[in-house]
Amino acid sequence: MMIARRLWHKRALVNGGRWLFPYTSSAPSPAAVHSSHHSPFRVSSSDLVAFSTAASAWFCLADQRRIACNVNGRWFSSEAVAHVAAGVNGNGIVDVPLAQTGEGIAECELLKWFVQEGDQVDEFQPLCEVQSDKATIEITSRYQGKVSRLLYVPGDIVKVGEILLKMAVEESQVPKQICESLENTKSLDSELNTHNIGGVLSTPPVRSLAKQYDIDINEVCGTGKDGRVLRADVLKYAAQKGIIEVPSASLSASPEKALGGKETCAHASAESGWNYEDKTVTLRGFQRRMVTSMSMAAKVPHFHYVEDIKCNALVELKNSFQSNNTDSNVKHTFLPLLVKTLSVAMSKYPLMNSSFNEELLEVILKGSHNIGIAMATPYGLVVPIIKNVQSLSILEITKELSRLQQLALENKLKPEDISGGTITLSNIGAIGGKYGSPLLNLPEVAIIAIGRIQKVPRFADDGSVYPASVMTVNIGADHRVLDGATVARFCNEWKQFIENPELLMLRMR
Repeated sequence: MMIARRLWHKRALVNGGRWLFPYTSSAPSPAAVHSSHHSPFRVSSSDLVAFSTAASAWFCLADQRRIACNVNGRWFSSEAVAHVAAGVNGNGIVDVPLAQTGEGIAECELLKWFVQEGDQVDEFQPLCEVQSDKATIEITSRYQGKVSRLLYVPGDIVKVGEILLKMAVEESQVPKQICESLENTKSLDSELNTHNIGGVLSTPPVRSLAKQYDIDINEVCGTGKDGRVLRADVLKYAAQKGIIEVPSASLSASPEKALGGKETCAHASAESGWNYEDKTVTLRGFQRRMVTSMSMAAKVPHFHYVEDIKCNALVELKNSFQSNNTDSNVKHTFLPLLVKTLSVAMSKYPLMNSSFNEELLEVILKGSHNIGIAMATPYGLVVPIIKNVQSLSILEITKELSRLQQLALENKLKPEDISGGTITLSNIGAIGGKYGSPLLNLPEVAIIAIGRIQKVPRFADDGSVYPASVMTVNIGADHRVLDGATVARFCNEWKQFIENPELLMLRMR
């Protein structure tokens, strides 16, 4: 009796955080054992065995749910939880949740599915593509099986740990401990459908939308597969009840758009007869990250330093590179030359290539020149990083820049492509502007906006006028670390290499 009591208390102390696992089994829970008619000081051998079996199963399940792996740049989740379901030809149903794909990531937007319900899936086959505020990631399967149900549609926001889809797999793939402990378990899915949504199939965002308009989702006629209620069904029902006024075109809008507009009231102009709609746009992915980073940057004391730089020699050098180019896959532009000259100038002024730790009041001088290039894409502003510029040739910088630009346009940048920057270069001239006032990309202490190169008249020393190709640069600096004199001297150094690129030969190793 005393041994059983000590064993009981020892397990309770060690496993105290694991009792509320969201599944039940035929074995009694610790709470059930404690509340039974037996005295806690008189534990029968059968109760002790059942208790030990259940605790072991919960141990196994909790451990199985915690690991996310990255294989060849693709993520798969081992947080899958299986249960034996009747009517699936003896196969187990595995819940595949969204894995933790990076530090600090709490949710992702589902961009697209690579599979459909009923599809056969191989191990490590891509299941879907999601986008966090840091990168776009493919989620792959750790099982071979058949897709039973997709729980989200493209455009939905999925929190880490929520179930993405259900798969039917062979029981041999399901860990033995899980199968044994859940042998008589009732399907959680049917439980959720019955109690949480009254038997109606729908995704959490759709239920949230119905709740927003105070609509009983059980009254909505679903047009999706197996009667699933879709977003359009809720909007149509709301329009029929007079809750909102939504044109028919809005009801058929695809949820796969990167920025989905929410329904709002339409306003008609009495004079023109046209309908004008207000449209609410939800910020997703990189745009959410920009909100956070720019809000933080606005709290930092900035100052800006502006200078005009003559680029006649730079224009000639770029044209020479292009005219002698023998590689059709390489296109020479001004930007790689500006990136390389910037790196050479920073070698003399390392404070420009640093970061600031506000808590410790420390400045970290960065050894590598990891220069971020701000790019405007259909998916928002991104800043991919050209790493170790101090060790790269101009040709190598050109190829790396081209690779990053292509990935950015395809929304395929990886976390390592957009992390670790030490200074940022924003080429507003590529779009058409000649002057910009950039905000810092923290924790970096400097950011540079370069305008377009334009022909302007200039006066020579003898008073004659000549045409010059001039570019305006605006350096934004963290005034907690940098002062005006340091930035001015750095800019003069950089200007010297841009106006006389042949001086780069003296610094090449």
